[in-house]
Amino acid sequence: MIQTSLLDDEIKSLELPIERDQFLRTIIRELAGTLQDVVGIEEAAGFLNVVGYRTGQHVNQIYHNGLQLSNLSREQVTAVLVDWKRRIQGDFYVIEESDEKIVLGNRRCPFAEQVEGREAMCVMTSNIFGAIAADNLGYARVELKDTIARGAKECTVIIHLKPSEEVEDFAGQEYFKV
Repeated sequence: MIQTSLLDDEIKSLELPIERDQFLRTIIRELAGTLQDVVGIEEAAGFLNVVGYRTGQHVNQIYHNGLQLSNLSREQVTAVLVDWKRRIQGDFYVIEESDEKIVLGNRRCPFAEQVEGREAMCVMTSNIFGAIAADNLGYARVELKDTIARGAKECTVIIHLKPSEEVEDFAGQEYFKV
């Protein structure tokens, strides 16, 4: 029994890069990677679309409750998107904001290095941003212009707030108020 206790103490004292946040990011990375490898990036993104959209609805409700509002203005939506990412250790900031679009930059992904090479993980951000923006403003089309996952130094996310023929050419996901 003493030998087991000494072994337990030795193992407990090891400095290892194992903690809950890193573990959860690794699980999401491996899930996204496995989906990408098995069914392809488009199908993996489809699965993660559902998860991201439901998460976006949940996050939106948290902010509605916290602010005691049933609907958010464009300025509040922008502030919520930046604040939510800050709370999960992203570093998003406003590049541009108008009635037409919200453009956000990001210097640090909440998934950290785990996002590299896992583009499907970016779909989570797209869906959460799209769900929040559309639920409050009626419409959103999210364009992931640059992403750390694709090797960019920073992310650039454009949230188009009005349907337009001009935006039909880019790859993006549309969202509508339910």
